[in-house]
Amino acid sequence: MKVTVEATVAAPVEAVWRAWTTPDDIKQWNAASDDWHTTAASVDLRVGGRFSSRMEARDGSAGFDFAGTYTTVIPLELIECAIGERTLRVEFHPNGAGGVIVRETFDAEETHTVEQQRAGWQAILDRFARHVEGRS
Repeated sequence: MKVTVEATVAAPVEAVWRAWTTPDDIKQWNAASDDWHTTAASVDLRVGGRFSSRMEARDGSAGFDFAGTYTTVIPLELIECAIGERTLRVEFHPNGAGGVIVRETFDAEETHTVEQQRAGWQAILDRFARHVEGRS
C-alpha cells in the first residue's frame, strides 16, 4: 500500500532541496517528536548512491537506521529511493507563490498501522518545513 504526505514550505526550492539533502540539516529536522533525534546522517546524492540516518530516542531506549539507495535524482524536482523492498518518492513542486510543496509517497511497512505511519511521516515533514522556514 502506498501512503502520501505533503507540506508546503514557504521558501525557495533551492533552500528546500539543500535542507533535504544536507546531512547537517537532516540531523536538525529528521524526527517525528522532540523525544527522538537523528544522531548521524550521510548522503551520496546520485543514482546508486546511498543515504542513511540514525534515529534514536533521546533517552537511549531505542534506535534504528533509516537507509537506502537513490534510484532517481532530478535536482530541485525529484528523488526516488529504494529502502530494502520498499520505495520512497519525494517530489518538490514550486507553488508559484515563492514556496514549495514537498510530497512524499512511500510503501507502507507491516510493523505499524498505515495511520501510525502517515502520522509519523507527516510529523517529520512538518518539522522539516519549520526548519527550512526558520532559516529563510
